[in-house]
Amino acid sequence: MTTTPTVHPNWPALPFDQWADTAATLHMWTQIIGKIRMTQSPWLNHSWHVTLYVTPRGLTTGMIPHGERTFSIDFDFFTHQLLIGSCEGGIETVPLEPRTTADFYRAVLAALAELQLPVTINTTPNEVADAIPFPEDTVHASYDPDAVHRFWQVLFQVDRVFNEFRARYSGKSSPSHFFWGSFDLAVTRFSGRPAPDHPGGLPNMPLWVAQEAYSHEVSSAGFWPGGPDFPEAIFYAYAYPTPESYNKAIVEPHEANWNGDLGEFVLPYEAVRTSSDPDTTLMCFLQSTFDEAAALAHWDLDTQKRRHFPG
Repeated sequence: MTTTPTVHPNWPALPFDQWADTAATLHMWTQIIGKIRMTQSPWLNHSWHVTLYVTPRGLTTGMIPHGERTFSIDFDFFTHQLLIGSCEGGIETVPLEPRTTADFYRAVLAALAELQLPVTINTTPNEVADAIPFPEDTVHASYDPDAVHRFWQVLFQVDRVFNEFRARYSGKSSPSHFFWGSFDLAVTRFSGRPAPDHPGGLPNMPLWVAQEAYSHEVSSAGFWPGGPDFPEAIFYAYAYPTPESYNKAIVEPHEANWNGDLGEFVLPYEAVRTSSDPDTTLMCFLQSTFDEAAALAHWDLDTQKRRHFPG
């Protein structure tokens, strides 16, 4: 007997092949905006000062310092505009529409100049092979508003569950945040113990950045919409350093499996969105992969138990 997949309107389909060009372009555009935040912000551990955050309308940098002033940059995936707002109330907009990355880059800098917020960034994309400097990039020029809106809908739902998962752990844990280098939403728990130096190996990413990011032992999970070499939206979970036999651990749900090429557990997004209860299915994956990593690496969970607060 064949089971009919459950349809959840708030968890839309996101087949990568139907928006691959738009995803590649949006990746470059989020890198431009993320680098603006990175350049202007004081360094936070594990590069937390570079990330973007999910909002009820898209993605945001949050508040960015500029001398004694502040500003923010928001992707609005309803009106399909980039909104740049200053603390004095000034606002500039850049349309999100089919246009080259070079043109988008120039438009963003011009909008910042209008607000008297000049910013200079490193124009080479990070964590991608064959990186094209933003001012020269006429390759990435696609923008499908419907696909981008669906992508945001997925991020919005995933962010909800990630934040609930984060709240269950009282040890050090990252926010649920969007890394524009790898183009994924991630949440990370820390054991509190230092980790061996990370070997690096990511394209166009300095070794010291990877080593600072993984300076301490972690169990991390995330959502990735897919890419040219792995054209499928997935949830993933990994630990660093990887505990012995972690790849043989039994995790939930049954659709999850260890991917040796990626070195992490993988759960297809389709398995979550078509399950009878997407929130519970995703939470089972997050919790079971963490439980296995923590047990195999002998985390001291007694000191990290979530206290119960009244109210």
